[in-house]
Amino acid sequence: MVKVYGIKNCSTVKKALDWLDRHNVSYEFQDFKKWGVAEERLLVWSDAVGWESLVNKRGTTWKQLDPAVQASVVDERTAFPVLMEKTSIIKRPVVELGDKVLLGFDEARYADAFGV
Repeated sequence: MVKVYGIKNCSTVKKALDWLDRHNVSYEFQDFKKWGVAEERLLVWSDAVGWESLVNKRGTTWKQLDPAVQASVVDERTAFPVLMEKTSIIKRPVVELGDKVLLGFDEARYADAFGV
């Protein structure tokens, strides 16, 4: 089962979900705003793509953080509490495809990953 994590009204998440729908890929969606994210998921994703990749430093939520909080995010241990509190900072969508984790949306990467 493909699992997609993100925020329903995020334009990048919408593009990814539209792509999956167009290619008849069944998935389960979890909205960070409704359900949050567990540390266990962050660990899985971090193992797959690195904790630094999970932190969207280009987004508004990151930029609005206190500079001291930004400066304190230096490893998994310090990043995860921030990501769990401010889920909008997580780069999205996060797609779990078996033991593979896709971060963000790129049509060519999706086509390759899903064999389309």
